[in-house]
Amino acid sequence: MLAPSELDIARYVPSAGCSTEQAQRYTRWLAINHYENFNVVSWLLPRRLHQHFCDVYAYCRWADDLGDEVRDPARALELLDWWDGELVACYDGHPAHAVFVALAETIRACDIPIEPFRDLLVAFRQDQTVKRYATWGEVLGYCRYSAEPVGRLVLYLCGYRDAERQRFSDDTCTALQLANFWQDVSRDLEKGRIYIPLDALAAHGLTESEIVTRQFDERYIALMKDLLARTRELFASGFALAQTLDSSLRIDIEMFSRGGLAVLRAIEAIGYNTLQQRPAIGRIAQMRLLGRALASRLLLRGPKNQTGPVVPTTTESAASPGALARSYSECHGVVRAAASNFYYAFYLLPSAKRDALAALYAFMRLVDDVADEAGDVASKQRGLARWRAALEAAVTGSGGGEHPVLPALVDTLGKYKIPARYLHDLISGAEMDLTVSSYATFDRLREYCYRVAGTVGLNCVHVFGFREARALDLAEKLGLAFQLTNIIRDVASDYAIGRVYLPEEDLRRFGVLPEELAGKAITPALRELLRFEADRAWHFYREGAELISLVEPESRAALWGLVRTYSTLLGRIEARGYDVVSRVRLSFADKMYIWGFARLGRCTQTNVFEKRDSDRRGIGRLVGGRRAG
Repeated sequence: MLAPSELDIARYVPSAGCSTEQAQRYTRWLAINHYENFNVVSWLLPRRLHQHFCDVYAYCRWADDLGDEVRDPARALELLDWWDGELVACYDGHPAHAVFVALAETIRACDIPIEPFRDLLVAFRQDQTVKRYATWGEVLGYCRYSAEPVGRLVLYLCGYRDAERQRFSDDTCTALQLANFWQDVSRDLEKGRIYIPLDALAAHGLTESEIVTRQFDERYIALMKDLLARTRELFASGFALAQTLDSSLRIDIEMFSRGGLAVLRAIEAIGYNTLQQRPAIGRIAQMRLLGRALASRLLLRGPKNQTGPVVPTTTESAASPGALARSYSECHGVVRAAASNFYYAFYLLPSAKRDALAALYAFMRLVDDVADEAGDVASKQRGLARWRAALEAAVTGSGGGEHPVLPALVDTLGKYKIPARYLHDLISGAEMDLTVSSYATFDRLREYCYRVAGTVGLNCVHVFGFREARALDLAEKLGLAFQLTNIIRDVASDYAIGRVYLPEEDLRRFGVLPEELAGKAITPALRELLRFEADRAWHFYREGAELISLVEPESRAALWGLVRTYSTLLGRIEARGYDVVSRVRLSFADKMYIWGFARLGRCTQTNVFEKRDSDRRGIGRLVGGRRAG
């Protein structure tokens, strides 16, 4: 039926009716010699599943290539019908093609129904006749056949058949498919396809012809930002899947989501221009993701009774209402002791949300304390590993020790549907502070800022409540703006403890030596560098401030107060000519004014930034480029 020259992968396929051993050797070869972003089978996956994953992958790879690599749509449809017939013959007990000879063993062992295999063919047939999608709903409808069946097949391989896990899997696989669409815009255009919804193009002032002619401008950037935000929401929705699986499977399944998120970050790293280039995940980035997964597994299996800074200890079960109340009380105690800027935001929220933020902040504070307290790096790493293990045990209900804050934290994560991934990423940020003392590029610094601050914004926005997917992207940007403000403020004190957060590429650009960051004198070059970093922070403030209008009304005052507090701090740094020799702080009166203003409900997106006195400060513009209301 298929001529060897029609498909590259057909050149090495064994002849029809080959032995099971020959067939399985071929599917293993195909799984290794592929061109996906991430390995189909990693060595972390239980060995008993390796062959099954290879067999299912071979089926999907062939079906995909029949639909994508055969240039004539009529011929592609003919071949897809042939592939469907081979599938039916396999289920009838008469497999002929080598892929189905191998797959038959997997189907029997895992009791896989035929439907997900056939659903995939629906999508590949659709690709031959449908080249445009009018709405977001139509794109998701396509993903129903092109992506969701793959996740369900993986669940069957792993022995899971329940609806809840399938729902998590559907969200994850749809997100992966969408990430692939946004990554492959240029490639799909070569095939005459546009998967970006036409109504999304129109919403950003773009036309189909402008996409076809690859006209890249600010409108396309805004479109991509919106699409990436929607995709991240689906990843967040499905991320809980890994936590519901056997521990031997979690890391591999989680790697699919992390790989997809890495694709989104790669799109951002090239400035969103997927019209003219295809962002790729390099081998170093892939190995970094795999290395983190492996480190996580090794640390979680480490000794449980090692000494070190602040470690989780046993407390009562969160199943008791009394224990839960005591846990929330413990969290509020941690918050009061820290007396951070977040402390004031709590009092502008309803009691339930106030409790939730207290639980989140307490956990973050305790994790941060491990990295900041005195002690050697190894003991701190063990302390963070125990926090990670305790979080994992608490969230999955798999037992183990608990710190008094954990019952409240788990209650909050469940109540507000917050992915535990955010907190694992936060711990990864604390781990970076133990071993990373400088950052070569802003992209590398941004990764750190996401972990230690972007995750805070993402956690908080779930508590604040939101309806639009882009709220997640805006929350991450506000977290980045807050962190950059802290970095600018603490340049001298961070240098004193051996940390330089300002990117090395920026130091070179402005001719600033690292030792100048000690702050003994603010040189003209250092002042210009800090001005540059402040402008970068203002950019994220301006973009992120839109979040205020997107969260639930009862949460807006608290968010407004936080944005106003941190942006005012940055404005004061500018007013001092970037003299950060002594730490810039807001007085108690300043804070009372901000939070009193918020308490009275006189807060909007347009008056969130403090007005600058252009005559006295010589700046000549308003904070964030907005005029106060």
